[in-house]
Amino acid sequence: MVRGEIVFAQLMDFLPRPAFVACVRRYPGVRKLRGFSCRDQFLCMAFAQLSFRESLRDVESCLRAMQPKLYHAGFRGKISRSTLAYANQHRDWRIYHDFAQVLIQQARLLYSQEPFGVALEKTAYALDSTVIELCLSLFPWAHSQRQKSAVKLHTLVDLRGNIPCFIRVTTAKTPDCTVLDHVPIEAGAYYVMDRGYNDYQRLHRLTRAGAFFVVRGKTNLTFTRCRSRPVDADSGVRSDQIIRLKDRRTRCKYPDRLRRIHYYDSEHEKRFLFITNDFQLPAIAIANLYRCRWQVELFFKWIKQNLRVRHFMGNSPNAVKTQIWIAISTYVLVAILKKSLQLPQSMSEILQVLSVTLFEKTSLNAALFSQNQPNDEPLISNQLRLFDL
Repeated sequence: MVRGEIVFAQLMDFLPRPAFVACVRRYPGVRKLRGFSCRDQFLCMAFAQLSFRESLRDVESCLRAMQPKLYHAGFRGKISRSTLAYANQHRDWRIYHDFAQVLIQQARLLYSQEPFGVALEKTAYALDSTVIELCLSLFPWAHSQRQKSAVKLHTLVDLRGNIPCFIRVTTAKTPDCTVLDHVPIEAGAYYVMDRGYNDYQRLHRLTRAGAFFVVRGKTNLTFTRCRSRPVDADSGVRSDQIIRLKDRRTRCKYPDRLRRIHYYDSEHEKRFLFITNDFQLPAIAIANLYRCRWQVELFFKWIKQNLRVRHFMGNSPNAVKTQIWIAISTYVLVAILKKSLQLPQSMSEILQVLSVTLFEKTSLNAALFSQNQPNDEPLISNQLRLFDL
């Protein structure tokens, strides 16, 4: 047996503990908890994400089966599903929201030089939302349609490394464009969005803050063409126009000029209209930048396939948000691990390996690198040969 820490404890060492303590102290009511601390709650929920547990009973059964190793894994409180359920329901979810922001900043520094498909020196973000369906009888507060219940995750993803920078959990009835009132705006950055964000009053807020946006335009947009720019038809760009909005009410919301680009994708035989406030980038660069928006869709697909964000271990809004933010922290933790150790595997492969080695007493490098190392040991067999040649 390899002498060293448990893999789960080595993984948790990547988490800045002083920052977690600061997040806990920021909110009253949870400072003097000793039997089952906020760190114990985070470790339990992180274990559920890493090992694909579906319920509180699963978490309790698996952790109690590893009772002799829990202390070395970092657990200090008694593991009980009733205690964990109470913590998820009553402890402020903003503790884990703030801690996830700390991890996000750490991950963004590691991926700051990561290419994403467009030669762009400035930061580029993709903004979109996804719907997580729920049971109406268990989550009546998230009522969306007849006989249905759901929550919506509005997510802003940094295209360098696919790191989520901003997440807002709302009911499914919330329009996508309203999240622009809450998104932090970075001057000089690019915000790439789909058609659901065609709210020109909110888009003008980005312009006033010195940011750039690329949004897919609607075909019924009325405008006045100021001038046209020359285009290269071989690149797929059909037109590049400087416009002003024609409708009086829309023009009051966005009085400045805009840029309208018509692009034809010959590979998929589709036509796209892009509206942007950037007048410097080439038109084909704007089209390629919008193409990178698909990375936020891949992010949604990844977390739904690899993390527990469809089956919640609590029915209250606080429990749902707590589980979502710990799931995001787990995603960012795996991204930090991948970049820090320079792992060649994908994040899905890393998560699969961790799920079966969490309580192994081996080094983290050996657990993750062993599958790529060839077995050079000679085969030794005690079986005699039937024929001597």
